[in-house]
Amino acid sequence: MPHAVSLLRAARLARSSKPFLARGGFKRDRCADCRLNIGHCMCALRPSVPTRAGICLLMADVEPLKPSNTGWLIADMVADTFAFGWARTETDPALLELLKDPQWQPFVVFPGEFVEPERVVHSVPLPDACATQTTKRPLFILLDGTWSEARKMFRKSPYLDTLPVLSLELAQISQYKLRRSRRDDHFCTSEVASLCLSLAGEELAAQTLETYLDVFTHHYLQAKNQWPIAWDSPAHQRLSELAKLRTASAEA
Repeated sequence: MPHAVSLLRAARLARSSKPFLARGGFKRDRCADCRLNIGHCMCALRPSVPTRAGICLLMADVEPLKPSNTGWLIADMVADTFAFGWARTETDPALLELLKDPQWQPFVVFPGEFVEPERVVHSVPLPDACATQTTKRPLFILLDGTWSEARKMFRKSPYLDTLPVLSLELAQISQYKLRRSRRDDHFCTSEVASLCLSLAGEELAAQTLETYLDVFTHHYLQAKNQWPIAWDSPAHQRLSELAKLRTASAEA
């Protein structure tokens, strides 16, 4: 079944008057499910990890069309991934309904230095087996686009103004290699989602998504350079190990 980002991509393509050409990408036929060159397809490696947390992607206009977009990887793995195209003048009613759904506690993921201090949080509530009330499931709202697009989405989306802002404390350097950034502390969407899942206590899911990004990066760059896949790479081996951990955990 197509996931949320795939459906958003299809809707965006249907509105396009001309084909989208990825800048700097390869021009050969791509797999419709993983967006990679057919000979470098990674659909067989797609992980699925049950998570209590959900991910809501607000995507800049052409972001769903970019083969290097990593929101796609989140939707591959996290069943409760929602994706909406962002526009300043209109808002998808389904997005507003999602934000009001009582099962979710939405958090806008954005740097706290740009936000009023009273809105900023650095952690999310974890479920407590002894609690008398059910803790709401965290819903992480990720602004998927360039840094300038993300700032615009944050400033010009009034429906986000009342939500807490989760500010991540980043102690590492982004490993994303498919697009250039002027700053090492600008993380790709998939990396941010991994950090959020870890905060929510979903460590296996966080590690799997992080490794899945590494595998995707390998396949993408090998395809771009017309090199064969190293199926025994450290990233592939790690993804296989995590799959075994998931199986063992499910059987326990």
